[in-house]
Amino acid sequence: MSGRGCSKVACGETAVSTLTYVYADSMAVLGPLSARPEPHSYDLCSRHSQSLSAPQGWQVVRYSALGEVG
Repeated sequence: MSGRGCSKVACGETAVSTLTYVYADSMAVLGPLSARPEPHSYDLCSRHSQSLSAPQGWQVVRYSALGEVG
């Protein structure tokens, strides 16, 4: 496998995005794959990025590679 792998257990896919939790704001932020691994972030493959869910009451913010917020 080239590149970084998905952080999900038993997933062998290549990561395409990075997930970071902002606990103080009850927010999950999903953006393009970070330039390097970060200790408090999770790298996710395309499948796990698309199926991401957050705890009830939390907001999910998705940034595209083009800077668009979704």
